[in-house]
Amino acid sequence: MNVDLLFKIAAVGILVAVLYQVLCKAGREEQAMMTTLAGLVIVLTLVIKEISSLFSTVRTLFNL
Repeated sequence: MNVDLLFKIAAVGILVAVLYQVLCKAGREEQAMMTTLAGLVIVLTLVIKEISSLFSTVRTLFNL
């Protein structure tokens, strides 16, 4: 696993947290929730690539 992935996830988390707070203070709770969900989807796409790599490594390890 790469350290860059952790930095990307942290950056997305910080950005989403700041946007959430700004939108909530502005009275835009719906957009704040959508921003949070978009951040979650972005992080999941980053993590899914790594999980796919893990499964392919396990497959080759056990000759499946």
